[in-house]
Amino acid sequence: MTRRWVSFALIAPLLAFLIVSFIVPVLLMLARAVTDRDLDRTWPASAAALRTWDGEGLPPDALARTVAREMLAAHRAGTLNRVANRLNYDLVGSRSLLYTTADRLAAGAPGETLADLARIDRRWARADIWTVMRHADGPLTSYYLLAALDRRIDTGGHILRVPREQAVFVDIFLRTFKIASLVALFCALLGYPVAYLLASLPRRIANPLLILVLLPFWTSALVRTAAWAVLLQTNGVVNDLLQYMGLVDAPVQLIYNRLGVYVAMTHVLLPFFILPLYGVMKGIDPTAMRAASSLGAPPLLAFLKVYLPQSLPGVAAGAVLVFTLAVGYYVTPALVGGGADQMISASIAFYTSQSLNWGMAAALSLLLLLPLLLMLFAGRTMVRTVPA
Repeated sequence: MTRRWVSFALIAPLLAFLIVSFIVPVLLMLARAVTDRDLDRTWPASAAALRTWDGEGLPPDALARTVAREMLAAHRAGTLNRVANRLNYDLVGSRSLLYTTADRLAAGAPGETLADLARIDRRWARADIWTVMRHADGPLTSYYLLAALDRRIDTGGHILRVPREQAVFVDIFLRTFKIASLVALFCALLGYPVAYLLASLPRRIANPLLILVLLPFWTSALVRTAAWAVLLQTNGVVNDLLQYMGLVDAPVQLIYNRLGVYVAMTHVLLPFFILPLYGVMKGIDPTAMRAASSLGAPPLLAFLKVYLPQSLPGVAAGAVLVFTLAVGYYVTPALVGGGADQMISASIAFYTSQSLNWGMAAALSLLLLLPLLLMLFAGRTMVRTVPA
């Protein structure tokens, strides 16, 4: 027991640092996907009144009066933009509506009834703006998660699919998982022979070759991707070589498309597949293959029946690792892919750094994280069930 507590005391500082610097910030970020506090914090009385309203038709004058008063107070305090930006995410035009109304109220226009607000702007007499405010009253919300799935809530509280021309995120998610899956497959096809060769060669030959596999880790992924952008361009080395060999008559479009993304990502992530598989293969007893051959099994049959099953845990570990890294890739698709090849990480970066819509960025991140957790669980289960 004392030794256990000593061991825990040794790792406690690192564990505390990990929790404070990584786990807590990630959880706080992901919490934004299901929380909606802008209206609740800026218009507390209006948020409380919206929660008690049944949402049928238009609101009573008492609710309209409360909204008008807090709208005017927020305008004078300079905090109206919080609510205006939030409502504008859900209903375009809400920002201009709030600022126009607040300016008229500040100029002395009455705002005691719903009719008074409607005289300032006719949109107050429509149910959609009030429904949007009711959905944003917080503190919890499903808005961001539904929007990340190309869904929305109508005025009746029903979940609907957004129009086809506005639906983008489901297609981006499917594209992301497709690219990541194919990159993992390409890494498996290219990495398995390399790992087998490294595990089979004598140590004096395998070690220098292993250094060549590790060499890309000493180079930034950005540099490697930029190098592929140079190699694959229209007048690049690859196109010149293809034309010199007579395989093509004119330069082939190898960059700013899906092919360039596959080539660059496979090259960048290939070592992450080879290394775990190599570790598993080094642990396979070579006498098992000789025993199978001595019993009359042909080399191919001995490999398929004896060696391959023992190496599958390494295949599963490498594939899961490559897939996990691939779904979050941003630099490589941005540099060598076209507009139709961008992955979900580009959308997360847009909402984080440009749109400043942290709730939407958190929702996309959460929906990306859940399949990854399932993939890790499936990979762990596969490794445990594969015969050793």
